Amino acid sequence: MRYVSMTAHDIGRNLATEQYLMNNKDFGEPLLLFYYEKPCIIVGRNQNTLEEINQKYVEEHGITVTRRLSGGGAVYQDLGNLCFSFVLDSNSEQFGDFKSFVQPIVDALHDMGAKSVEVSGRNDILVDGKKFSGNAMYTKNGKTFSHGTLMLDVDQNVIADALNVPEDKIASKGIKSVRSRVTNLKPYLAPEYQNITVPEFRDILLKELFHVKSLDEIKDKEYVVTPDEQKEIDKIYEQYYNNWDWVYGTSPEFTVKKREHFDSGTIDARILVDQGKISSIKFYGDFFGPKDVSELADKLKGVRYDRENLEKALADVDTGQYFMGIPKDQLVELLA
Repeated sequence: MRYVSMTAHDIGRNLATEQYLMNNKDFGEPLLLFYYEKPCIIVGRNQNTLEEINQKYVEEHGITVTRRLSGGGAVYQDLGNLCFSFVLDSNSEQFGDFKSFVQPIVDALHDMGAKSVEVSGRNDILVDGKKFSGNAMYTKNGKTFSHGTLMLDVDQNVIADALNVPEDKIASKGIKSVRSRVTNLKPYLAPEYQNITVPEFRDILLKELFHVKSLDEIKDKEYVVTPDEQKEIDKIYEQYYNNWDWVYGTSPEFTVKKREHFDSGTIDARILVDQGKISSIKFYGDFFGPKDVSELADKLKGVRYDRENLEKALADVDTGQYFMGIPKDQLVELLA
């Protein structure tokens, strides 16, 4: 087995590295990847991004949002989480066998004192019945990767705020996440591991997985990405993980209902979003205005459905002509 310890703390660049190594390198043996990143949300390939995130909270707190190649549900990560990924030939007897992929990790955690760690259901790892690891698989061109999270010391308060969508009545055919009771792993580890950092946790797991006492013993097993390979990885990053069309635009069609009572009347907006852009919008309510709101609806067709682009689309519009007495910023707040 070979391994890579990624140095970037950007989820998009790490996923791009994983994708590049899977598709372009053949080590003749399994590859193990470890990486961890700044606050981010990663939605599954078949999910509706806006249905999974609290967009206002995410924007206000600078949380990166991206989409991965594999299926499954949305996850929140920060620098207290360690990601792992196994890459191997898809014709291996382990292909499709989730438990086989993660069993080495489970065994290593048992050795670190977390004796109650167990694989549960289709793709979770639990400790004392609570989830601390979610996993997903992807296969292409004879290769498969199985990647997962290990919540060592994640800020769980942020999870609740960033992944819980406000009551906007979003309805779509995207695969929805199943919210589980989650916990951090650190309290369940042996006393000598209670103060470990994520990099220390990674190195301990490496030694456990390779059955060595020092990383010096496996120096020849480490692979470091070359500058030329990094250029190719950067292209993948821009094509996928830093690309609005991939992250938001590939979301399935969905509808949103937004309703609010203002002092000058009630607005009830029904929005149809397709590929991340407003396909149609209709306004109902008891508001007043000298202009027909259908004109405003036409102006918003094709606009990316997020706060920034709604603000740009309405920047030169006198919305008071459609909704008398209702400030533009409050209208944007309602729609976004």
